[in-house]
Amino acid sequence: MENLLGCWFHQLLSFYISINAAILRNIFNPLIHFKWQPIFVPLLDSILSVYFRYCHLQPCTLDLDEQTTLHFWTPAHRKINKPNLVLVHGFGGNSKFQFLFQIGTLARSFNLYIPDLLFFGKSYTRNPDRTDAFQARCLGEGLRRLGVDRYSIYGISYGGYVAYRTAAMSSEAVDKVVILSSGIGMTEDQKEEHLRNIGRNAVDILLPRKPADLRLLVTLSLCNCNFINWVPDYFLQEFITVMCNAIRKEKSELVEHLLAKKEDSSLPILDQETLLIWGDKDMVFPLACGRELHRHLGSKAKMEILENAGHAANLESSYSVNESIKAFLLNSSAKRGGCTLVERQRDPPRRMASIY
Repeated sequence: MENLLGCWFHQLLSFYISINAAILRNIFNPLIHFKWQPIFVPLLDSILSVYFRYCHLQPCTLDLDEQTTLHFWTPAHRKINKPNLVLVHGFGGNSKFQFLFQIGTLARSFNLYIPDLLFFGKSYTRNPDRTDAFQARCLGEGLRRLGVDRYSIYGISYGGYVAYRTAAMSSEAVDKVVILSSGIGMTEDQKEEHLRNIGRNAVDILLPRKPADLRLLVTLSLCNCNFINWVPDYFLQEFITVMCNAIRKEKSELVEHLLAKKEDSSLPILDQETLLIWGDKDMVFPLACGRELHRHLGSKAKMEILENAGHAANLESSYSVNESIKAFLLNSSAKRGGCTLVERQRDPPRRMASIY
């Protein structure tokens, strides 16, 4: 009898454990296989979209052809008494992240047109061309379709390559050019030596895969970058997931094209007046690159050097950059043909600019 009861109790206990195990498995299995989605970076991106709208900009998407789509931020109401200014971003997020501290000030003086370059933001193409010249052609066509027939152009880093090509290819449309920290005209030897000094592959730097890589990129881009050591890995990984992992292959091909690009002995000398702005502590494209480009452009170029500023002067010295851009583009009586070096102090801490 005891054996029968023991056997019955054992079967009942086994059944109870099996039922509970099945219930717990059904509860926890979805959690185990659940892929956590980024939260903070998409939220920040949405907040920046609201801020862009507050600055009287609106999103616009153009289908240039069956293969290519280009996204812009354009003026909600274009004012004929303001000149047109095109802002071209570089690597490291989309246009909203890179021009965060500039649009509030610049929108007061200009009709702003801000594209997301191909493979950034909402812009994409199935065309295999990865050259900066193709980016420039698409940008020029997009502006033409928006009815912008005359404009000045301002490019940051990789965006500087695109801005330069746009100015060379559309000299009748581009009035003046502003280039911020862009390695236009670097030789193969200069590229190789610079990467040896950094000790990393350019694709790994510009398209980080893990938080340590992103910290290195920030360290190379900013002078005062101690804050990055306090940013949680989770947030950095979110940024990488949202901004770098999307269309990573195509973005890598953009970088590889620039690295494989031979020294352009026929790099055009722009017809337009050109302002070069460089941080004296730039570790991505050292100041020597800016000086060489300044010499190449000749008498129509001027250069301004920001003291104690790094590669991302648009973020850490935005006030000085904005003032330089406005003075250069709005002062029609500025002296032509001068080669001017202006030393500026890096900005004091500032809050986000307002459109009003």
